[in-house]
Order: sequence, then structure tokens, then C-alpha cells
Amino acid sequence: MNGSRALYILGTRGIPAEHGGFETFAERLALHMVEKGWSVTVYCQSDRPASAPVIDDWRGVRRVTFGAGFDALGTMRFDFACVSHAMKERGVMLALGYNTAIFTAALRLTSNPLLTNMDGIEWKRAKWPWHGRLWLYLNEWIGSLTSDLLIADHPEIAVHLSRRRNARDIVMIPYGADEVVAEADDAVRGLRLVPGSYVISVGRVEPENNTLTMIRGFSRAKRNLKFVCVGKLNPQENDYHRAVLDAASPDVVFLGPVYDQNILRALRFHAIAYCHGHTVGGTNPSLVEALGAGNCVIAHENKYNRWVAGEDQLYFTDEDEFGGLIELIQSEPEGRANMSFRARDRFRNELTWGRVLGQYQDVLVRADTASGVN
Repeated sequence: MNGSRALYILGTRGIPAEHGGFETFAERLALHMVEKGWSVTVYCQSDRPASAPVIDDWRGVRRVTFGAGFDALGTMRFDFACVSHAMKERGVMLALGYNTAIFTAALRLTSNPLLTNMDGIEWKRAKWPWHGRLWLYLNEWIGSLTSDLLIADHPEIAVHLSRRRNARDIVMIPYGADEVVAEADDAVRGLRLVPGSYVISVGRVEPENNTLTMIRGFSRAKRNLKFVCVGKLNPQENDYHRAVLDAASPDVVFLGPVYDQNILRALRFHAIAYCHGHTVGGTNPSLVEALGAGNCVIAHENKYNRWVAGEDQLYFTDEDEFGGLIELIQSEPEGRANMSFRARDRFRNELTWGRVLGQYQDVLVRADTASGVN
């Protein structure tokens, strides 16, 4: 690829980002490395019928798009096609996630260095059936043992991976976000919300994210405040979703999924607090984005959230404690101002895109130089 250093990004649905955290990261890293003079290829997934890959250019990034369904089997076919294509290329291979490490392991048969962002401890998530958890557990081992370097997005994930691999083969780089220092409130008012009169939660509505715990804690008392829940609900097929809706007071507002980043930024910026019930995983993108918006944080008490949000935020273990923290944060405007300041300080010191992408660049340069593939 024109004699320049080359990077290949596998494991996402592709760019531009439209689906989630890994896609956003892939887009930001790809554009950053192009600016630094690298040739960058991102593998992309579409739902068109399977055929030969479509290769095009997007903002200087080479996209290789394979047709495959977005169900589990379609994604496996897509990942297999990406690896088959990448094995004929030369450059640094970066796999985002280990869900199909059984395929990416084949890249070790080439001279290309293989780096894997190991994401969270996926096989612990309760939403997966037993055979899904077994598949993820086995692939975590395969990814851990066959990658040249493991990237953890949280210190606790690095500790977990050190049980699989020597610590010298692991590097910790968190997730990043953009800082939000001003945002118009039109989108908020368009949703019939009053800026500064609500708290917000953004994420999948499921037990491991404590959505029901937070809704119950909030709804146990009449409040001059709204709880805005952003996340997909399917009460006809999901008992947990039905329980969440049944537990909600009239002051809970369910917006469903919101994919427009401009609206999400406005919702976070004009909330008096961000509520984060996640219990499994590493550095959660939504929590990082909340810190970048200067949100006060009420988070579930665990080692993942504590490291990301810092010691100056508030933490709960059950619905009673959550309800009490809602009352506290309502009644303490000076405390909220201090928490907001500390959130921004934490974000600027560790979690900006500039810092995160710079760390990835250093790792990629070292891998490329050590391998001599370019």
C-alpha cells in the first residue's frame, strides 16, 4: 500500500460509525492514523447478499465491505471473510474484540503482527445462553494466547488477562470521548424535557446494568425531577423490560434507543446527573462520554466504575441507596458543581480522544517496527 505503514482494523461493523463504541473507536483511530501517514483498511459489514467484497475509499480510509447478515451466523461468516482477506495483506492487524478469535488466530500464520483489544469479560454477561458463554470463554482464551499483544481498556481487565498471559504482553489503554462544553437545548426541549430538571441513563436495559434497580429507587418517592431512560424496550418478549415499565413512576421517561449523537450530547449536557448501573466490563463508552459532558455521576459500586469515574462521584449498591443519592444530588447544588468539575478533570487527564489515540499510535508504531512487515 504505497510503501507506507499499514493498519488493518477487524471486528466491527465498519465505518462511518452507526452502531456502537467499537465502531466509533474504529472511525476515530482510522482517521487519526491516516493523518499520521499510514495506509488504513477497515473491514465493513453490510446486509446485502454475500458476494465479492466491495472496496472503496472513505475520507482516505480504504473500506473492504463484505455482505453478511447481522445475526450471529452472519457475523461469523463476515469475520471469517475478513480474516481470509487480511491473510493476503501486509501490515499491523488490530482485532477489536475476541468473539471470533478462533478465526483471527489464523493471522499468526502470516508475518503480520496481531494486536487484540480484548474488550470486557463477555462470557460473564447473563444475557448469553450457556452455549454462547462457552463460545465466548473459549475464544477469550484463544485470543489471549494467539495475539502478539493484548490491549485492555481498564486496569481490572488487564489484571484479568494477566491470568491468561504474561503482563509484559498486555497494555492498558482506555476508551476515549470528545469533551462537551456547550450544547444547545433545542433537542432536549423538543423531547418535552426541561434542561436541568432530569437525570439520565443510557444503555441496554438488562439486569447486569441495574436498570430495574435504578427505576425502583427513583420511583419510590414523588420527585420534582424526571428520570430519562435511553435504551431499547421490548416488553412483549422480554420479562425484564416488562418489569422495568411496571416499576416506573409517572416521572420516568422512556425515550427508547437514541442513535443521533447530537441529541445524546444535548441530553447528557443538560442533565443534572448521569446514572450508570453497569456491573460487567471495562471502560464503558457511555460513562466516559458522561464525564466528558461534565456530568455528576451516580454509578453502581464496583471496581470498573470507580476507576473510570473517580472517587469524587457517588456510588450505590441497591435501590434504597440509589434513591437516597437522587435526593442528595437534588438538594446539593454546590456538591453537584464540585462533582461536575471533578468529572471534567478526570476526563481531561485520562480519557480524551487525543490521549487515547496517541497511546494507540505508539503501540502500533512499535508493533510495526518490531515486525518489519512494512
